[in-house]
Amino acid sequence: MRDIQQLENLATQIRRDIVRMVHACQSGHPGGSLGCADFLTALYFNQMKVNPTAFSMDGKGEDLFFLSNGHISPVFYSVLARRGYFEVKELATFRRIHSRLQGHPATLEKLPGIRVASGSLGQGLSVAIGAAQAKKLNGDDRLVYVLMGDGEQQEGQIWEAALYAGAKKIDNLIAVIDYNGKQIDGPVDQVVSLGDLQAKYESFGWKVTRFNGNNMAEVVKTLDIALQQANQQIPQLLLMETEMGQGVDFMMGTHKWHGVAPNDEQLEKALAQLPETIGDY
Repeated sequence: MRDIQQLENLATQIRRDIVRMVHACQSGHPGGSLGCADFLTALYFNQMKVNPTAFSMDGKGEDLFFLSNGHISPVFYSVLARRGYFEVKELATFRRIHSRLQGHPATLEKLPGIRVASGSLGQGLSVAIGAAQAKKLNGDDRLVYVLMGDGEQQEGQIWEAALYAGAKKIDNLIAVIDYNGKQIDGPVDQVVSLGDLQAKYESFGWKVTRFNGNNMAEVVKTLDIALQQANQQIPQLLLMETEMGQGVDFMMGTHKWHGVAPNDEQLEKALAQLPETIGDY
């Protein structure tokens, strides 16, 4: 367990990693990565039971996490490295040829912490449901977490999976939606409106909790409550409201930093707003 200040310091360092990684290769997705830094920090450093130094694909006896919106790989890789799955210095290879840190997480490279290739949107919830059912069949009492994007909710496979989870009462599953209201082509409600997302999931038999994903104390509290509410015959959805580009003022409030790398000057401005807390790679 870590206190809130420690988690906030980690999240700040992870945000530094994100902008440096994307700048170095001039490719990647900083906006959503920055917005999800608090959540993934709290999840991996305070919530989940994991074994980074003895990673296995089946994850028996461990909590599992699946990243469905795989384009925010920079934050995922940084969190995994900082948690001890692989050396932090490997972050410098992000998106390089022959790197294990591909633009979207992949399994061929056998990077510890990655259990499924992701980036083709809409698939992560189905994978997480299958993993959750496998844990039940194997008598494994740990939980399965999955993170999706809000624009990703426009994929039909999401709703087939959501219907199934509600009908089958998949109660060792905690799904999370990064609800920042933006996707690569613009505001989500202007591309394809999601309507009342909470009411939709509830009508499919889910318990929905809304929270501020950029307030570390609230993230920790929400995850703790979700843990207490697990295994009660109902799947859980955490509707996480975030700001794309959180922590870097010129990246916030717009969808334009969904998949654009900062130039040298912009990197310096970003790093000036993100003090180094535990050491750069």
